[in-house]
Amino acid sequence: MENAIQCAVQTIRERFSEPLTLDELAHSAMVSKFHFLRIFRRITGVTPGRFLSAVRLHEAKILLVSTSLNVSDIGAQVGYSSTGSFTRRFSESVGCSPTQYRHKALGNMPQRPPRISLVPDETQPDSVGSISGTVSDPYRTDSGIYIGVFESPILERSPAAGATIAHSGQFRITGVPQGNWYVHAVAQGPLPGDSPTADPMLVDTAGPVTIGPGADPVVQMTLRPLGWANPPVLFALPVEWSAHAS
Repeated sequence: MENAIQCAVQTIRERFSEPLTLDELAHSAMVSKFHFLRIFRRITGVTPGRFLSAVRLHEAKILLVSTSLNVSDIGAQVGYSSTGSFTRRFSESVGCSPTQYRHKALGNMPQRPPRISLVPDETQPDSVGSISGTVSDPYRTDSGIYIGVFESPILERSPAAGATIAHSGQFRITGVPQGNWYVHAVAQGPLPGDSPTADPMLVDTAGPVTIGPGADPVVQMTLRPLGWANPPVLFALPVEWSAHAS
């Protein structure tokens, strides 16, 4: 069944600019629509529609950095019929408008994010709750590791809390509101290729974890390259600015 879902993901990545439907994707996987939807979500963590949207916005990020096309043309190329709809969805998911993203990613930001090593600090009480844990980085990236607390299994929109640490090790994030959250760790990996179209992100996700009375979850994450079943990283990370600016 995994091969069938991989085929559907490949269809999304190759035909993202087309108005793909659930029926078409299920047909490409050669399974029933309802079975396809359930298995796709189990393997990728999101629905086919959300995966398609993430791919479209990721492709838009690439075009914003690698071409001089205007925002309207880029929106049309990645499958949006309305510039307003594209701009709104991009801004919600990435955290800034397409124009702001282009300016920042091309170097109008500091080259390195602040390197803050976070370890448990009992002198600072939690505002609501906290999440602590460790991040392992086998690739020994020097960009810093961003750890964020997000509502979505896709790394998108603004985090509820987050921080950047210098390297593998312990962290503790305080001030996390009550609720169910996903913890994303991401870094700019030292992988081959400096092209804007390359995707050298190293990632891992834990969750969902619950913040509530008496609940201070501990997570363990190991950074690895994005796999075929991972939706693209959409949120505009500090390590992303540093990679484009350096």
